[in-house]
Amino acid sequence: MHNGDTRIWITGEASVTQAVLAAKKLSVQVGFKDYQASMIASAVSELARNIEKYAQRGEIVLRTVRHGYSTGIEIIAQDEGPGIANPEEAMQDHYSSSGTLGLGLPGVKRLMDEFDLKTEVERGTVITVKKWL
Repeated sequence: MHNGDTRIWITGEASVTQAVLAAKKLSVQVGFKDYQASMIASAVSELARNIEKYAQRGEIVLRTVRHGYSTGIEIIAQDEGPGIANPEEAMQDHYSSSGTLGLGLPGVKRLMDEFDLKTEVERGTVITVKKWL
């Protein structure tokens, strides 16, 4: 892990809110405009809620990333939950295994510039997303 990582253990609603606020704050510090910071916060909200809902515990890691002259934010959502049995299905619009109308993973993918999903049934899920300035 990098220095300056912000790590939030997701254990319930309060920690989801904490992750969302931390993401918004870091986004603004990095230089994103307010509406962009809100989009990033929405993505974090969805990722953190998924951890809370499906895995019960996991963490959100927020960090600033640089690539050449570009600066951005990287968000890693990792848990040791049940994993996603059908990732392809989970990436389809309007798919929800819980009947909610959340953004879902497709919404997160649309909001961000990079999206990487690694999941193993019974082992957990790691979703890494990046948004570049």
